[in-house]
Amino acid sequence: MRPSASNVQEARRAFGQRLRELREESGLTARELARLADWHESKCSKVEHGKVRPSFEDIRTYARLCSVPDLAEDLVAAARGIDGMYVEWRRLERSGLRQVQESVLPLWERTRRFRIYSSWLIPGPVQTEAYIRALLTAIRDRRQLIDDVEAAVRVRVSKQHIVHEGNHRFSIILEESALRYGIGSTETMTGQLGHLLTVSTLPSVSLGIIPLDADRSRLWPTEGFFLFDDEQVNVELVSAHLTVTQPHEIELYAYTFAELAELARYGAEARSLISKAIDALG
Repeated sequence: MRPSASNVQEARRAFGQRLRELREESGLTARELARLADWHESKCSKVEHGKVRPSFEDIRTYARLCSVPDLAEDLVAAARGIDGMYVEWRRLERSGLRQVQESVLPLWERTRRFRIYSSWLIPGPVQTEAYIRALLTAIRDRRQLIDDVEAAVRVRVSKQHIVHEGNHRFSIILEESALRYGIGSTETMTGQLGHLLTVSTLPSVSLGIIPLDADRSRLWPTEGFFLFDDEQVNVELVSAHLTVTQPHEIELYAYTFAELAELARYGAEARSLISKAIDALG
């Protein structure tokens, strides 16, 4: 999967197609609209093919000249949604890490079914405070952010109440490698893996571990992702945060999750893999 290329570009092309349909329905040619808007004659073509991102004022101009001014703000809202699909970390985190943690609270609260896959980290809902602190400290230092780690840790820990309260269900699939990567001290990892053993017994949590020796001929490890109901998928890339909202792409992630789940071990077998990772810490 290459979500940063496919999801955003496809959404921009679809939005451009919508503007083109409005123009054609109005009876205007691209050249005529550009002349009326006082644009370069190639601008309409570039916008309608998703090659140029129109400003909100450009979108309002389209609506006005195509005689559908009542659609202007709906179109602007759709464009804002596309802009929010791919957001660089430096933009998200410019006010610190606490705000980023708080921003997802409404989504977490309204989601009933979480499907989470990770190949390199224990995911947020089942992290310990020490593990969270180690992760966020590393992010702060690597991205040279303001120091609000402790406030961000408190928010993330507080969010975990949904694991124990309300009608929320968590299906979590981890690669065994996520149990082995050292985050923080040995004590931190021991505590985290022990916590994972505990939460794996909760009625709200289904935990599967894909062993290192699983046959990956058909499906190899992919990028980690959170699937929130059937509403959206969040993916953390190196440089940015990706939000997937296209229905067919959400279906692809759901299908991939189901395929990964078939490779996983559950119950006593999963706990055995976690215990072996604890033993390996010495």
